[in-house]
Amino acid sequence: MSVTPPGPLGDPLFGNGRQFADDPFGFLRACADSYGDVVRLDLGPRETYLLTNPADVERVLVADAERYRKPQFGDDAMDTLLGDGLLMSDGDTWQRQRTLANPSFHNRRIGALDGTMVDHTESQLADWADGEVVDIQLEVARLTVKIIVSAMFGADITDEEVKTVQENLEPLGARFEPDPRRFLIPNWVPTRENREFDAAIDTLESVIDGIVDRRRGTERDPSVDPAGAEGVGVPGPAGDGDGDLPMDLLSVLLRARDRGEQTDENLRDELVTMLLAGHDTTALALTYTFYLLSNHPEARREVEREAETATADGPPTAADVRDMAYTERVLNESMRLYPPVYTLFREPKLDVKLGGYRIPEGSALMVSQWVTHRSERWYDAPETFDPDRWTPKRRSERPRFAFFPFGGGPRHCIGKAFSLLEAKIILAEICSQFELGYEGPDLSLRGSLTMHPSHPVPMRIRER
Repeated sequence: MSVTPPGPLGDPLFGNGRQFADDPFGFLRACADSYGDVVRLDLGPRETYLLTNPADVERVLVADAERYRKPQFGDDAMDTLLGDGLLMSDGDTWQRQRTLANPSFHNRRIGALDGTMVDHTESQLADWADGEVVDIQLEVARLTVKIIVSAMFGADITDEEVKTVQENLEPLGARFEPDPRRFLIPNWVPTRENREFDAAIDTLESVIDGIVDRRRGTERDPSVDPAGAEGVGVPGPAGDGDGDLPMDLLSVLLRARDRGEQTDENLRDELVTMLLAGHDTTALALTYTFYLLSNHPEARREVEREAETATADGPPTAADVRDMAYTERVLNESMRLYPPVYTLFREPKLDVKLGGYRIPEGSALMVSQWVTHRSERWYDAPETFDPDRWTPKRRSERPRFAFFPFGGGPRHCIGKAFSLLEAKIILAEICSQFELGYEGPDLSLRGSLTMHPSHPVPMRIRER
């Protein structure tokens, strides 16, 4: 195998950590531009390799997926937050949890959730007033929290609980922003950041526990499932048998716990994972979409036209929004320019060869949506907002993994269909009634578990 890949020089103590922390997005793109398909980075306690060629990304995520696992970074904050939920578990544990969760994300069940999505959206829009300014990121995050709890927990969440969740996302997110000094400070040291992180987890878990308490004893009664999962012919996991049982994720997990297949800790890990990942990425995709539409009035008018058609005969259904082809192209272009998940990590189980270089066992592989999505190698004028690059012909001219906002392979995002349906229904409801105009500074970004705006995203609401 070949010699070590090239990469940027770092300082003696923190390697490239300071450069990455100062501007993760600019740093990663500069590395790809300067050093090519495989870049060696020094970002902490282990060697890290940035992969930017779609062919290598596909090998790692799909073709040779069995040769890679989720890495451990020697920082137990992620384990403390998400435990053995679907995002962090591996091996047999991940396979068991994924098998249990699959029926809750079956296409027929997802399609039957359109009414739940519409009801929550219309309820929230009833509070909007012509001419007011809202922080659209907070607004859509509040909405997507309510939808994910109804759809996947089979429960309602109070406005006070939603507020509690949102107030505690900031200290949780701050814990995962790039900081080279973090590896020098153990998690048990009572720094202000560690105390706030631990307190936020405790508060979030108390919200989850309250929802679970309200659901105990109802997971076998279809009449109490507000998500309408029963009666749509969704196959249940092994052991469920009865097709009339509620198939929201919480009901599935509670029944598995009753059979001795889940512990309370397993259940909580999955629910925390679903609450955070299930609402945050969709809310961010919508935030960036509204920002882009505000700056591109021709595209906005076309989305509004499709929204009017989808809502012409009443609230939009899954079938109605399926016909919103241009809106889907806008969503794809938004997720290309501003991918909510901007990088993924894998760890080779043995030495592998990628891009002509030997990558050692136990190193960290970084596949970055942010870098690949904005590469001139795969996109003409990559900084330009161009929904028409997602027409079938133009899309077919690019490598498959030049675009991977939901990951890929066996560990692709289980909620992809749910998220896309939710985003299109929310866009249909909002764009058929309102025009949103951005009134903030030039968009700037910060990296954490996901890619967030580093400031509020104020939008003025105008009734159409």
